[in-house]
Amino acid sequence: MSGGVGPDIALKEETQTPRSKKRQPKSHVRRGIFSFQQLNSLALVVVLSASGMVAVEDFAFVVLSFFYMYFMSKVAFPNLSPAQHQPLFDENNSLLSLYCFLGAVIGLFLPVGYIFEGILEGDKEGIKAATPHVFLLASQLFLEGVAFSDGFSLPMRALVPVVYNSTRIYTVMSWVRSEISKVDLEFHGSRRRLIMGRLLAVANMMYWSFNLFGFLLPFYLPRAFKRYYSKSKKIKD
Repeated sequence: MSGGVGPDIALKEETQTPRSKKRQPKSHVRRGIFSFQQLNSLALVVVLSASGMVAVEDFAFVVLSFFYMYFMSKVAFPNLSPAQHQPLFDENNSLLSLYCFLGAVIGLFLPVGYIFEGILEGDKEGIKAATPHVFLLASQLFLEGVAFSDGFSLPMRALVPVVYNSTRIYTVMSWVRSEISKVDLEFHGSRRRLIMGRLLAVANMMYWSFNLFGFLLPFYLPRAFKRYYSKSKKIKD
């Protein structure tokens, strides 16, 4: 998950499949799609889609982005060499690992628990508001795994979390507005759930805003493009 759940997922997968890639550059092909993490993300996407709580536009965005990613990986940013699968950041960076873990907890684990509790308490508004964010985040994780396992170039692997994080900002904003407006709506859930929903929505708004504007755009994306084009220049020379 890069910053919680964007490129950081890709970074973790890179660090878990170290230098053996240099010796066997083709061994990475499709190895990550069927990982436990990817299957969990895909299962969550399927469950939420089947529940009828996912808007048609969100589902269409995921499908179109999947095909667009493949198109761009062939036309605009083709992979140059297996060496580009080396991590962009130090794999022993404990601060980055903590940052990724925090993103997974705030962005995925707690919202999933919030949705399931809402089913028990009958909080339809809370479920409806939180579902788009969880659906898009799970889709992002799955697509990041696809981009990594299929050997996509660094710019393409970086663009996946950037595009999805940008889209999810709007869904989180809607979630925050929904939680705040519960004061004026009929809400039959507990007081604890009301406070938890607001804190969780605001925490996601703060985290993913920082992840996009404080990490992905100023650090992750430029570093990915810099390595990609420097490698491209060496190949041409």
